[in-house]
Amino acid sequence: MTSQTDVAVAGGGPAGLTLALLMLRSGYRVTVLEKARSLERDYRGEILQPGGMTLLGELGVLKPARSHGAYPLRRFQLLEQDRTLMDIDYQQLPPPYSFLLSIPQRHILQELLEACGRYPGFTYVPGRPVSALIEKDAKITGVVHGTGSEAEQLLARCVVGADGRYSKVRRLAGIGYTRKETFAHDVLWFKIPAGENTRYCVQVHRGRGNPVLLYNSYPGNIQVGWTLPHRSYREVAAKGIGYVKDQILRAVPAHAQAIDDAVQSLTDLTLLDVFAGMADTWTRDGLVLIGDSAHTHGPIGAQGINLAIQDATELHPALVQALRTGDTDAGQFTGFTKARRPDIDAVMNLQARQSQALLSHGKASDTMRPIMMRLLGKTPLYSRILHRIAFGRRPINIRSELFSTAPTSFPG
Repeated sequence: MTSQTDVAVAGGGPAGLTLALLMLRSGYRVTVLEKARSLERDYRGEILQPGGMTLLGELGVLKPARSHGAYPLRRFQLLEQDRTLMDIDYQQLPPPYSFLLSIPQRHILQELLEACGRYPGFTYVPGRPVSALIEKDAKITGVVHGTGSEAEQLLARCVVGADGRYSKVRRLAGIGYTRKETFAHDVLWFKIPAGENTRYCVQVHRGRGNPVLLYNSYPGNIQVGWTLPHRSYREVAAKGIGYVKDQILRAVPAHAQAIDDAVQSLTDLTLLDVFAGMADTWTRDGLVLIGDSAHTHGPIGAQGINLAIQDATELHPALVQALRTGDTDAGQFTGFTKARRPDIDAVMNLQARQSQALLSHGKASDTMRPIMMRLLGKTPLYSRILHRIAFGRRPINIRSELFSTAPTSFPG
């Protein structure tokens, strides 16, 4: 079976569905292929920065997503035993989004899907990952989804890879990827009941052991992230769950009972291999990569969803122009990549500095950290860094003048 669309998006995450909604509102047909069968699955990112909230708010998605349940987090704190080394107040930012938002990612995806579903040009195909790319004269002209006798062809004027850090579309397109071991730590994630420990902030606890990240996670939980040396999980796991829990409690003894109850075995923990990476190119003729498919980041600074939404927003006008002219060769997206690459590089550089400042151990860094954090809070640099983390290197705006209330007529 063969079908046709204007834009085939591989990946139904924040990047893919945000782009789908933007293109649908501009009058184009979009088919989203998502390998998962439902939204009831595990997600890594669930914190939105103000920049991402602004864009989702303009699309009419944020308010209904929040109605399903979310927590505003108004502060970011770095704690070292009984001392507060840093206390960043997000309420210094301009309203209405002067906070971080802890929200289950499925709430965002659910509302993006519902918004997309209001357009007749939208097709959503869950449980059907891309298995091959269709090419003609070295140009990508569509995808194959499904395998064997169930394989179907989807012809598209442009294919967008938004299928994550281990992107199959990127691999099928023969695009190389450079992994960078930028970070010294991986993270073991798990959740505990919040109980009375509902502070509505993000905290990094530095104690006698490795730093631990805590934040409130809807509904009624605390997300816990224990950092461990990069690529050391096998060695750590071999010492058993008792050792792991003891190490975590060295940094957050106040949560001892909740952690002891929630973590019974290593299977209760989820390992995040923390690395940075960049696709060698984000484009081929007929193809564009966005989100983690194009660039991968660590969890520091909660940038993942933010960057995915911004990528989609930035690609939107370039993709509209390419479809209008009937030319989706890689050269048509040069403006997009030239504008976006410096933004991504800036985030990667900032994350590396944040990781070093917040998580590193050493006699010199441990001595200087309290002094540097105290001085930082008294300089104009503090506000500039906060704004950069919250909104990015420069404003990313939705090009709503490209939206259409009537179907677009296509050349050719």
